[in-house]
Amino acid sequence: MKNRYNRRLFLKRAALAGGAMTATRWFSGPNLLAADAGKKLNIVQIGCGGRAMTHLDQVIFRHKHNLLATVDVYEPRHDTVRNWLKNKQLEADKIQAFTDYRKMFDKLGKDLDAVFIATPNHHHALPAMMAMQLGKAVYCEKPVCHDIGEARRMRQMAAESKVPTQMGNQGHCMEGYRALCEYIWSGVIGQVTETHSWTNRANGGEGPRPPVEPIPAGMHWDEYIGPAPYRDFHSDIHPHEWHGWYDFGNGSIGNMGCHVLDGVFWALKIDHPTSIEVEEMRGGSDERYPIGSRIRWDIPARADMPPLKVYWYEGLKKDAKGKPQGNLRAAMGEDRNFPKLVSELKSRYPDEELDRGDSGTLYVGTKGIIHTGTYGDRMHVVPWEKMAEVAVPAKTLPRPKDIFTDFLEAILEGKSETAVSFDYGTRLTEFASLGNLAQHAGPGRKLEWDGPNMKVTNLRKLNAWVQRETRKGWQIG
Repeated sequence: MKNRYNRRLFLKRAALAGGAMTATRWFSGPNLLAADAGKKLNIVQIGCGGRAMTHLDQVIFRHKHNLLATVDVYEPRHDTVRNWLKNKQLEADKIQAFTDYRKMFDKLGKDLDAVFIATPNHHHALPAMMAMQLGKAVYCEKPVCHDIGEARRMRQMAAESKVPTQMGNQGHCMEGYRALCEYIWSGVIGQVTETHSWTNRANGGEGPRPPVEPIPAGMHWDEYIGPAPYRDFHSDIHPHEWHGWYDFGNGSIGNMGCHVLDGVFWALKIDHPTSIEVEEMRGGSDERYPIGSRIRWDIPARADMPPLKVYWYEGLKKDAKGKPQGNLRAAMGEDRNFPKLVSELKSRYPDEELDRGDSGTLYVGTKGIIHTGTYGDRMHVVPWEKMAEVAVPAKTLPRPKDIFTDFLEAILEGKSETAVSFDYGTRLTEFASLGNLAQHAGPGRKLEWDGPNMKVTNLRKLNAWVQRETRKGWQIG
């Protein structure tokens, strides 16, 4: 198992992209822009699918920065961006298009100020690492990488390069989770001993790999595979189902965990769990994540907080026609514990909207319960009426304008710290990814986790998933 940082590869690419780029330049600090608030940043968008259009709308249209290039392995996506620019009456003809971000860095590395990454998860770490090594700011969608080893290396690189970094976790900048932290830290619901988080996403599957199909016109398949083990094309990967395959995504946890578990991880000051276990699981295979599962993280006491059990429920129970049967109560099918808690709350407080939306969390304390929605929205003590009775804690956390403004202002002001920097984003990603390790272990096989040394101490074969081999030419370490 390779675990070294491949610095030689990055320094070679840095020299190609930025001229005489030396190791001293690499460690010299962030790419400061002289705090020029009027400067237009040169932006590169890596991955031009659905989420990327939000990036462009916020950064290019709203904040009026310059789009230097697009990178996507599927050529029609470049046309989509050009047409979008034209519809917005923005410059489109001079935008350069690449199907391989390595070539983009070689050609434009010295000219860009920041990259925005909205690719499948297996392509998050490498372009982010290459950008940071060049002293360029990085905004990367959640989860910020594909495995725990990548998270550790990205956190180290961000600390060494001191460039602004941001994980695309917009809820972290919103009022809900920030108020949640202040309510929990001030003891409004006492000591929190367990949390229950759910999503109705079902990013998994079962059965064998589908038959091989012809590669679509305009698809650069080898570049799509990138660092993952090579396989022939089948349509159950692109454009969205990659979430459910071990080689490319991180299942439902990877898709939604960094949103839904953000408040749990932040407000309850979690560092490393001591163990993780899948208590129930449906579907899955040697290559696919499960359709649904219930996972428990065991958290030791931290400072002034007691031991904690964190529960995650994912996947919808569906009828014979494959149609989802509701939201919250169906999150884990016939789960015996969670629906009981929800039923009790609903019977006591019939006006509570705990099943509104596709995801949420209950924080169970010794003096009460708090509920939050997907991104921390609708944060309140249960029931709503009790909010008028509790003392509103002081606002001790800053309130960013929004996640994009926060990131762009950090670049322009020469700051390395952002609301969801890689220091925090990689830790949250690592915590969520431990749920994936438990899914690899299977139901009832509790894994013991040595966080500081980044290894499973009992089910040692699982360490192969902590940091995985990558294909030649796509190594990140």
